[in-house]
Amino acid sequence: MDIKDFSDEQLAGQRLMVGFEGKRFNQDLKFLIRDLRVGGIILFSHNVETPDQIKNLCGSIQEYARAHGQPLLIIAIDQEGGQVTRLKEPFTQFPGNSAMRNVEDALYFAETTAAELAEVGINMNLAPVMDVVSKEITSIMEGRSFGHDPDWVSTMGVTVINCLQHNNIMAVAKHFPGIGRTAADSHIDLPTCDGNLTDMKNCDLLPFEACIDNAVAGIMLSHIIYNKIDPKWPASLSQTIGQKLLREQLGFAGVSMTDDLDMGAINRHYEIKTAIRQILLAGIDMALICHKGPNIEFAYKEILQNIKNSKKLRASGIESVRRIMNLKKKYLGI
Repeated sequence: MDIKDFSDEQLAGQRLMVGFEGKRFNQDLKFLIRDLRVGGIILFSHNVETPDQIKNLCGSIQEYARAHGQPLLIIAIDQEGGQVTRLKEPFTQFPGNSAMRNVEDALYFAETTAAELAEVGINMNLAPVMDVVSKEITSIMEGRSFGHDPDWVSTMGVTVINCLQHNNIMAVAKHFPGIGRTAADSHIDLPTCDGNLTDMKNCDLLPFEACIDNAVAGIMLSHIIYNKIDPKWPASLSQTIGQKLLREQLGFAGVSMTDDLDMGAINRHYEIKTAIRQILLAGIDMALICHKGPNIEFAYKEILQNIKNSKKLRASGIESVRRIMNLKKKYLGI
């Protein structure tokens, strides 16, 4: 599909990656695909059961999109290994990044995971975690990170990314610009980080720079306020971080996305309209809303209204959807 032929409604919908309830193709998914024209679906443990069930679900999603003249969807999952593993047995179980001893471990994880995801129709892994955990605190990412050394995190993460993507699974590096310095959990409330940009450039940002150099498909922004970079907005809503730092300074040309907007860091502090407006201003490509509820439709309507009313946001939105479609062309063959 050529982006110049996209309606405003399609431009709005492609900016959303959303969750749903159920294990079978259902009316909720029909509404999301047909009416909201969403660009992506995210699967959680409550959506998955057996390999055959997942394959049928993903196949039905893509068939319905084709039948209604929509681009194929990104179908994403968090399959990091260890603490964050949505697919249980009979899928291969891994102990997680912190248990990896060498590059061979990273390759085995990525090759096996890519094959298992591709077999059931999942085309994006929201992994790897590229956060560098601090030695000074008990980091919230202690069990999910590759460790304390940014060079080691870079080496292991890039190994996973290159292997996943060589096997046609989009990888997403997270959580930009790094949450290894925080102890609080953004699922519950809004953490802050006092690291300045110089400190972060010497440590936290190095793995993300390596990811960008290796053409990672996506980068997820954190729900953390970095007091010395942008004291007003968390990274996921920040023009300073999402546009100036990630795009302009680091030169990232892939798809940027927020962490889940249903998390406490956002929904306890910002209305969905405010969050979406900031995401658009920051030029972040995809808003992630992981749970069924009114926020999905509210977000769609807010994106649509803004691109209809603002030439600047519409132009920015076209660039975002172009990046999304470039990924789909590369990995989904559309």
